[in-house]
Amino acid sequence: MGEAETNSGPERRGPAVPLPAAEAPFDAIGLARHLLRTIRSGALATLDPEDGTPFVSLVTIATDADGTPLMLLSRLSAHTRNLLADPRASLLFSAGGKGDPLAHPRLTVTGRVARTTEPRARARFLARHPKAKLYADFPDFGFFALEPTAGHLNGGFAKAAVLTAAELRLDLAGAETLVAGEAGAVEHMNADHADALALYAVAAGAEPGPWRLTGLDPEGMDLLTGDRTARVLYPEPVREMGALRKVLVAMAARARSEPD
Repeated sequence: MGEAETNSGPERRGPAVPLPAAEAPFDAIGLARHLLRTIRSGALATLDPEDGTPFVSLVTIATDADGTPLMLLSRLSAHTRNLLADPRASLLFSAGGKGDPLAHPRLTVTGRVARTTEPRARARFLARHPKAKLYADFPDFGFFALEPTAGHLNGGFAKAAVLTAAELRLDLAGAETLVAGEAGAVEHMNADHADALALYAVAAGAEPGPWRLTGLDPEGMDLLTGDRTARVLYPEPVREMGALRKVLVAMAARARSEPD
């Protein structure tokens, strides 16, 4: 009798277990962070407080500087009532695209949701979803953040990995001045350097368009045109404004020198 056989026949294999992101044969952390930064809506799963039934709804999403998912929710919505009773939740970020939906990457982030009154959360969300300014100040609406505990990434066929909270989010230690100066830098770039933003987007693989900057962080920039998004990574991480200026100038010069 072979080693893989028992008295009842061949030994059955259990379900496949995703690898930790650090051991995956692809850039699982990079792909997960890309999905976090580029997907503007997703499925929010909450728990019905009466019987624990999972309840899934569609919400719009932005991210804080470290990648924490942000939402603008109404207290009149079922998902908000569920969260106020039990903060456990998960968000599905799905890239979508043509063909088989399951062939495209998606990320599930689990954690706990809490309301936030941090001004930066409001600014970053509304920059990502400008039309939300019409109702953001209604008394029943509030901004909420999902504090991640883990992530499950499916990058396509045979590409799965699990991520820790630390792998999903950026460490902002030492980047306090960059985070504090974000609003001014975003305003300056949109007002005076729209041409450079367009260059960054195209160099990152996006289509041409009147791109505008919605946020920046130590790892990269988030751009938006219409309903399309682009994530532009710096050649190396930056943690203060002086370094950011030098990197952006160098990136623009490199993009201008590249042949069409």
